[in-house]
Amino acid sequence: MADCGAEEEKGEFGSAQGGERRMIIQPTSLEDPKLNKLKEVLVEWINKTLKAEHIVVRTLEEDLYDGLVFHHLLRRLAGVQLHVEEIVLSTDAQIRKLEVILTALNETLEMNEEMAKWNVKLIHSRDLLATLHLLVAMARRFQPDLVLPVNVSMEVIQCEVTKSGIKADKQTEFITFQSNSIEALERESNKDCPIDELFKLEAHKIETVKKAILHFVNKNMSSLGLNVTDLDKQFADGVILLLLIGQLEGFFIPLCEFFLCPVGSSEMLHNVTLALDILIDRGLPVQSVDPQDIVSQDVPATVKVLYYLFNRHKNK
Repeated sequence: MADCGAEEEKGEFGSAQGGERRMIIQPTSLEDPKLNKLKEVLVEWINKTLKAEHIVVRTLEEDLYDGLVFHHLLRRLAGVQLHVEEIVLSTDAQIRKLEVILTALNETLEMNEEMAKWNVKLIHSRDLLATLHLLVAMARRFQPDLVLPVNVSMEVIQCEVTKSGIKADKQTEFITFQSNSIEALERESNKDCPIDELFKLEAHKIETVKKAILHFVNKNMSSLGLNVTDLDKQFADGVILLLLIGQLEGFFIPLCEFFLCPVGSSEMLHNVTLALDILIDRGLPVQSVDPQDIVSQDVPATVKVLYYLFNRHKNK
């Protein structure tokens, strides 16, 4: 897809219902080295994952639209068995197969269909943006240690069919996480005592670093379907902190070891104490953090623990 005036788009928009929106990729975005690197990493990941099944993907635009590759990835990565034909040639059969596969994928990814940036029509029409969004979501869920280029984006024109014609709006669509806030935190991490010094600074600088840490947390918790919005409060019971440690350090903490739904401050304190003990065992210098401070929603204590996790895993 090139622009709103492309011939391949005219027919679709001409028959579209009012209110339909399409993302049209600007041609210059396709030349972005970071985008090409992302495509290269994803192709390599797919081929490595499906090597035993002798499936080879050469281009994301042409090799994924019929659902065959997504079907095999879903079976290989999530163990989901679907009763669909292996190879289908007709357009109608391909679309029916894609509907089954994407429904199963969305359920596995715990993705609401209305929130997903992909659908059957987009994938089958070889929409690169939708295909990339889906593959990135799968990589984050099934192989969170896969290193994807950061800050990959596309310049797109969002075209919407209205009663008066086609309304076009240029915007930037991010495919992988933005890195500006992370870079700000990395600059802080080069200082001797960045967190201790941080809380001596102006309020807006504190908020900048807190946002960077929040971004880091959500990037690593997305595969569990969890989202943190309040750094000050959501770590007080220790549950998300324990799950985050497991994600980052690469191990599972048995549910019998902590309270998944803690009731009262004593159970919350148990969870936080366990989390800090694990971090100390893993060599993180959090001995000075009092578990009760985190339970009491002490922001410097919480941020200090999260900072040390960030500093260890920021380059992974």
